[in-house]
Amino acid sequence: MTAATDMVDVEGVTRTFGSGRTAARALRGVSFTVQTGQLVALRGRSGSGKTTLLNIVGGLDMPDEGRVRVGDQEVTSLSESERMRLRRTSVAFIFQSFGLIPILSAAENVGVPLRIAGVPPREREERVQLMLDIVGLSEHTRQRPGELSGGQQQRVAIARALAMEPKLMLFDEPTSALDPELVGDVLDAMRQLAHHGMTMIVVTHEIGFAREVADTVVFMDEGVVVESGKPAEVLDNPRHDRTKTFLWKVL
Repeated sequence: MTAATDMVDVEGVTRTFGSGRTAARALRGVSFTVQTGQLVALRGRSGSGKTTLLNIVGGLDMPDEGRVRVGDQEVTSLSESERMRLRRTSVAFIFQSFGLIPILSAAENVGVPLRIAGVPPREREERVQLMLDIVGLSEHTRQRPGELSGGQQQRVAIARALAMEPKLMLFDEPTSALDPELVGDVLDAMRQLAHHGMTMIVVTHEIGFAREVADTVVFMDEGVVVESGKPAEVLDNPRHDRTKTFLWKVL
C-alpha cells in the first residue's frame, strides 16, 4: 500500500437532541481521523456519544455543527438521497441486530443487495460465495437464519455488507447481543477484514480485541474525545483520570 491517506475526517462535530431544559448534547466538538486500512475502536460508557458519532459518519444522522468527510465525499453536505446512495455503495453498517430475511438462505441474504444493484447472476453467485468464505460460512450457504447460531447470523450480516465492496465499515457493538461462546467467531471474522486492509470504525466493549487488532483506540466520555492513541497507550497507560476510572471499572 502507498502512503496512508485519511479515509474519514471528522472535524468539530456537535449534536444536540431536544431543546430547552430537556436538551441533551450527545457530541461536543468531536474531531478525529481514520486512515485508509485502519481499524479504530471507539470505547466509553453507555451514553458517551459513540453510536451518535457512528451514525453521523455513516450519514444516518446529521450534526448541528462540524463536518465529516468519507473518502472524497463531504457527508455533511450531501442530501438525504445522496447519503443513502453513499451507504449503498461506500459505507456499510453492522448493528447489534442482524437484519436477515428469515425465509432466505444465508447465500440468498448475502445476495440481496447485489440483486438490487443489478449485478449479473454469475458474478453475484461468485461474490456471495467469496464473502461467505471470508467469514467462515462456506458450509452453511443453504441454511436459513433460524438454523444458524447468533454468531453465524452476525457473520452472514457481515458477509452481506462486504458483498457491496464498501470502502468503510461501521460496527456498532456487533457482539453485544451474542452469548459469550459465540463472540469469538464474529471477532475472528473482523480480524480477517482487518488483515485484508478494510477500513473500520468499531464501537466495542471487547478490550482484548481492541488491544490486539485496533490501530487506534478513541476513548469518549460525555460527548467528547478524552484521549486517543495506540491501544497500548490508551488501554494500558491512559493519561486522563476519566479513562483510568472507566478501565478500572471494566477490567
